[in-house]
Amino acid sequence: MAVLTNFGVPTGNGDTATTLMPKLQYRFRVTFNGLGNNRGPLVTKNVVSATRPGIDHDAVLIDTYNSRIHLAGKHTWQDVTIVLRDDTNNDVIKAIQEQLVDQVNHLDGSSAKAGSDYKFSMNIETLDGSQSTSSSDGVIDKWVLIGAFIPAITFGDLNYATSEVVQVSMTIRFDHAELVLTPNAVGSQNATL
Repeated sequence: MAVLTNFGVPTGNGDTATTLMPKLQYRFRVTFNGLGNNRGPLVTKNVVSATRPGIDHDAVLIDTYNSRIHLAGKHTWQDVTIVLRDDTNNDVIKAIQEQLVDQVNHLDGSSAKAGSDYKFSMNIETLDGSQSTSSSDGVIDKWVLIGAFIPAITFGDLNYATSEVVQVSMTIRFDHAELVLTPNAVGSQNATL
């Protein structure tokens, strides 16, 4: 979708100099599946910010006769960070606490037998700003994070000198991510990374 038709960078191959509508950072949604006894919708409503996945590849160096060749080795998905508003009913941290107890119960020292007992999945969706009753309408792209858990969390600061809300910041580590480009986006087709 073009924003302006008379401005942009001419490419020299006959394309008109137009700019494309950028995705806006504040149009997003984070949904959780299997988080803290399935209290994901409550957490979704209190998300303040989210980072999107990144990926790193190990470097493989092959020495040859007169030079070196660089290859991509095993990959590692970078953690994402989710910031949440804490509420006076403690509903958000109750949901997070249930997830943390599923991972490791610090009170009695027990832990889950397998990752499948505590791992959850989540979606980080970029939205187009429209209002729809369908969960898929208005989604431009979606990151699906599989095998997720919380390795680190901070429950926020308290301070007499500010009027800021208390925020919970949690790191999400996951096994795999998939980028889905939805057909709802203007000019896009289904594709995955």
